[in-house]
Amino acid sequence: MIYDIKNETMKREDMENLQLEKFKKILHYVYKNVPYYKNKYDLAGFHPSMVKTLNDIKKVPFTEKSDLRDAYPYGLLAVPTSQLKRIHASSGTSGKPTVVCYTENDMEVWTECCARVCVAAGLTSDDIVQVSFGYGLFTGALGMHQGASRVGAAIIPASSGNTERQAMLLKDLKATALVSTPSYALHIAEIARKLGYDIKKDFNLKLGLFGSEASSEEMHIEIAKQLNLFTTDNYGLSEVIGPGVSGECRKKKGMHINEDHFYPELINSDTLEPVKSGEVGELVLTTLTKNAMPVIRYRTKDICKLDYSPCECGRTTVRMSKILGRSDDMLIIRGVNVFPSQIESVIMDIPEIGSQYEIIVTRENNMDRLEVRVEVADASLLTDYKKLMDLSNKVKHNLRVVLQIDAHVKLVEPLSLKRFEGKANRVTDLRKKS
Repeated sequence: MIYDIKNETMKREDMENLQLEKFKKILHYVYKNVPYYKNKYDLAGFHPSMVKTLNDIKKVPFTEKSDLRDAYPYGLLAVPTSQLKRIHASSGTSGKPTVVCYTENDMEVWTECCARVCVAAGLTSDDIVQVSFGYGLFTGALGMHQGASRVGAAIIPASSGNTERQAMLLKDLKATALVSTPSYALHIAEIARKLGYDIKKDFNLKLGLFGSEASSEEMHIEIAKQLNLFTTDNYGLSEVIGPGVSGECRKKKGMHINEDHFYPELINSDTLEPVKSGEVGELVLTTLTKNAMPVIRYRTKDICKLDYSPCECGRTTVRMSKILGRSDDMLIIRGVNVFPSQIESVIMDIPEIGSQYEIIVTRENNMDRLEVRVEVADASLLTDYKKLMDLSNKVKHNLRVVLQIDAHVKLVEPLSLKRFEGKANRVTDLRKKS
């Protein structure tokens, strides 16, 4: 099914004409109503009237997270606070969160976009959805809650944490769909098995709508096996709107971007120039319909590909690949670019090890050292030296094939590594401290 036939199946030429019209309108809107943007553009020698075609968009200065922090809390607002209906915030590394605001129209846009994502994944009014994101300032829970509710599904607002209770609710309330991070879905499955549940018999799950963190296809295959459901990936970020920017359909050939609301670009993170068609690049997004706090050419730092060919599902909106990594999270190890997603794809493809891992980067004798810690699936392996070494060498070999560098592999006991209820943080880079 398609939620919005008109906008999700629009011809490419019509979509680009619509985007250009909306882009010009939002540029003039922020120039008039947001002094921060006006000052930024004036200093750069840019005026909204300079955009005549979509190709002219590259003339517009980028917006980055530092702009949101510099303008904290309301410096990017385009409306009086009296018009706000919701305020969210993401955690900030500098002590100040990134604030995002919504008017009544913004709330409607957000809900509609999340509803599209839900329907594309296969959610219907017959479903019971357990939302296992943390409710609060984080946009993930309430965004997907609103979208699933708009579709007509029943909502279990379980929030995150208390994983034993999560498993109990899934069983007793007969949830058919789960909303969470991919890593937390695996943790729920792990705890359910520990509690003695037979997931195929005791659970009624059919669909998973996972987001908020990058995840490999291999992880989704593992989740599907562990929870006996169909997995889908969706993408969003608080600075832009929250979840609802894009989501997978049942064909699983990429995440459809809601292009009538978000204009996507891919750039080279170093040169800031557009990448060629089919190439990997950093995703840049512009909110085309947001009133309270629009963001123009926002550098997400997320690395992906874009596919503009029509999808088998009938949608014509551009599809973004799974996030391959982040330009600011990419590890450079002995001159080689390494993304955590590459390591994850290797780990998920080896049945003798579990799905939990940690990446530790240090510097010894002026040389980078990459260590990957992984749980074994069966603790008895740790007492069989030959099997343990064989498995360790297998993991090391497979990592080298993918990464083109050697990694130290440490196999550890099941359930010994840290679990995450929200976004997983699996990388510790100690080089700056050494």
